[in-house]
Amino acid sequence: MEALREATAELTVYVHPSNAADVRRAVARQLSTLLFSYEGRFDGVLLSHEVEFEGDNEDDQDREVDKDGKKVIKAKILDGLVPYFGVPVTANLLLFSPQPEMILEGKVEMLGKESIHAIVLGVFSAAIMSDDIPETFKFKRRGHGGKFISQLDKQHVIKKGSMIRFSVKRVDTEMNCHITGSLMPPHTGCMRWLSVHDAEYASEISSGKRKSRDHTKTEHNVQGRATVNSEDSVVNSERPRKSKKRSVEE
Repeated sequence: MEALREATAELTVYVHPSNAADVRRAVARQLSTLLFSYEGRFDGVLLSHEVEFEGDNEDDQDREVDKDGKKVIKAKILDGLVPYFGVPVTANLLLFSPQPEMILEGKVEMLGKESIHAIVLGVFSAAIMSDDIPETFKFKRRGHGGKFISQLDKQHVIKKGSMIRFSVKRVDTEMNCHITGSLMPPHTGCMRWLSVHDAEYASEISSGKRKSRDHTKTEHNVQGRATVNSEDSVVNSERPRKSKKRSVEE
């Protein structure tokens, strides 16, 4: 999916001395508190992380070990009365970072005459309002549910449970990347119908990949520093660059 990207971040994670016996676990636990929340420093929602410590890539014979034979993790004790010590790490991150005009895929969870609501990646909500649904689609209510049926092709149907392809119109990061989408651009709609009747989309499927500008983008050296005020939480993060607007408009 186009909105998924990888990034490499150089971070300093502050760990309480009570967790000094297992620094790796403490660092992983603190970074995990950021999962599935929007982080301005990464310009996206963190989906997963893999951490490398200084010296992890050194040959075994070159690594420092303590008296018990365990690998030594380099850290810096903070000056003053703050008891935490800072551990520099390199984190490989998987981010969800939707931007206007990107193409996303989602499963329809609810729909009505005025809107279609879908879930992307099983986590993120997306709404397509009536102004962004082509006039060729007419809503037909059936019993307790309903469906949108294209007047150009009666087989093009969008209903609860349908997988749809839509364009990103804007993203509200205050609501943890709530997406407003549109079915106006070409090559959008019910994915099952597109796979048969849309030549471009069908060719993407047959080639075994989805078309995207970069598909999976990799960013290097995203600088960041995280501070803590408890043993388990990462808070009061210092931004490495100016934060972007909290709402990404089309």
